[in-house]
Amino acid sequence: MTDNKAKINLILGFHAHIPHGSPEPEFEGVCKKNLKPFVSTLYKYPRIQAALHCSGTLLYWVERNYPELFMLIEDMVSRRQIELLGGGFYEPILPLLPLQDKIGQIELLTTYLRKHFGKRPQGCWIPAQTWEQNLIAPLVACGMGYTFLSEDQFRDNGIEARDMYSPCLSEEQGKVIAVFPVFRSIENKLAQTSAQTVFRELWERLPHEGEHVVSVFPRSVYTCDDEAADYAWNRFFEEISLSEMIVECVTPSKVIKGHKKFKKACFPVSQAQGNISPRRYLIACPEANSIYSKMIFTNMLINQLRGDKARKQNAREEMWKAQGCDLFSSPEYLYCHSLRKAAYRALLGAERITREKTKFVSSLIQYDFDFDGAAEFLFQDQKLNCYTQTMGAGIFELDYMPKAWNYLDTCNFYGPPVSDNALPAAFLKQTETAGRLISFADSFLPPGTDSEAFLDGNIKTGRLCAGKQYAVTDHDKVKGKVVFSLAPEEGVPFGDIEITKTFSLKKDTLSVSYTLCNHGADNIEFQFAPCVDLSFPGDGEGFVRIYARKTGSQETPVSLPLTYNADGLRILDIKNEAIVVFSSSHTFDVCIKPRYIKSGEKALYQSTAFLPVFTITLSAEESWTNDFSLKFTY
Repeated sequence: MTDNKAKINLILGFHAHIPHGSPEPEFEGVCKKNLKPFVSTLYKYPRIQAALHCSGTLLYWVERNYPELFMLIEDMVSRRQIELLGGGFYEPILPLLPLQDKIGQIELLTTYLRKHFGKRPQGCWIPAQTWEQNLIAPLVACGMGYTFLSEDQFRDNGIEARDMYSPCLSEEQGKVIAVFPVFRSIENKLAQTSAQTVFRELWERLPHEGEHVVSVFPRSVYTCDDEAADYAWNRFFEEISLSEMIVECVTPSKVIKGHKKFKKACFPVSQAQGNISPRRYLIACPEANSIYSKMIFTNMLINQLRGDKARKQNAREEMWKAQGCDLFSSPEYLYCHSLRKAAYRALLGAERITREKTKFVSSLIQYDFDFDGAAEFLFQDQKLNCYTQTMGAGIFELDYMPKAWNYLDTCNFYGPPVSDNALPAAFLKQTETAGRLISFADSFLPPGTDSEAFLDGNIKTGRLCAGKQYAVTDHDKVKGKVVFSLAPEEGVPFGDIEITKTFSLKKDTLSVSYTLCNHGADNIEFQFAPCVDLSFPGDGEGFVRIYARKTGSQETPVSLPLTYNADGLRILDIKNEAIVVFSSSHTFDVCIKPRYIKSGEKALYQSTAFLPVFTITLSAEESWTNDFSLKFTY
């Protein structure tokens, strides 16, 4: 070292998270490939301090499945080698949460850390580094004195590179928090070359005067010839030890206590570079917005509870499981069937708790559920929720409460996941033409249309009504029914036909009645195909079995994809131990096809499409009617 130039104060951090609802092998993978190599190798270098953040979901799993690793972290915390970071227990996008949930999630993880490790965290991790200035007040209220944002967010705030080697103070309504920049540029270098080289070059480049704080949370470090992660970390820590003349590993709290004055900064609404704004993401992906809307609606139901604080808290803690950041930040996770199902299971579980110890009364609510400016119609029965919208006059949520299962939780395809280096605009462009899938999506097709090709999206001819705005012609809360209609439309195939749809929900049975009327002067021959999507735990005999019902004969297993002249279907949901009976007053042909989304090397199941097809001829002013029903039992 030359001329008494100060060392680099290195905050070496590590972040690990797995979403709630992930399959067991993914927990194993994150633990074995990421967390365990870092912690177990760091333990051998007691002079190297680090900041560790694990989501509550992952820590809870480690506690029960890797107790020796959990005890190792306990030991390293007690000897002050590791400083634990707090945050939301389920790794939520904090700006999207109501205030009581922000505080509740942070306090839940703080309580867990204090109980198991004996110390309250002094700072926190911001999931996806999604920031809004009004986060400061709840963070400070929860005892957080510091947090981390990316160097890009510092740069976007006008902070020059030479001023980034120190935390800043940020204030909101008299509350102040210290913010450390996380250097992604240095993290990328550490993944490509040796730590000694990286920190020697950095130290030589830094100004001679003053102290310099550098925060990194490397996802990986430089490896040789596909060596194991623990070998790579061992070499990394060895190189840090050999660089002790220019690098000293410190904890964030030591930096805060040792510095007397920091510059002030105000950070705009932002997220780390390459991440999509969660609010724009909700607009782009209706399925993510549906989960968010359900969370807000469930929150409202919980807030209406009076006099039973324990039940209210139980419901709130169940709801928090659905607030993880993953479903609100990347289509890669939104495509994951198990994560969406876990979110809905938590939300419906919380809703069930709100109904306990009360006499539940069936209702029909007119309410702007998804915040699009148009009211939706929410049927709520003791065992079924059925949410309908005017766009396409279809069902977008169908909850079977005894199993806490949303049978309409499916997902459209929004293109491949966006990489860290892609612009958010590239993803947003992909989503412009996509929309939320609904059940009872009406289509008028030419006679002889290939139903399977239509479900595959290869046929665009005909009149497709799922994207049309239906009018509400009757809405009776007492009788529990709502009537939608779509007027004749000039210049489109089969545009002379008026559609009237009536939805009602009684005693675990959803009824949908249709009236089609030809207002043209000529006869019209067409196929009418109202598509119904149902989402099961998976595809195949181990998850779902379907039987066709035909008058005068016994039920028979359906032959996929086409079955002819059926009166109805009996669908066995094997994993949920539930039965869905689909009935029609007219016989129909049906095409049944599972929907998959390809994500990388995997084909991910989303839902199963049932396309009943009716061949109809209508003369001028003639009408055709049909009654469908969906009955759920277990």
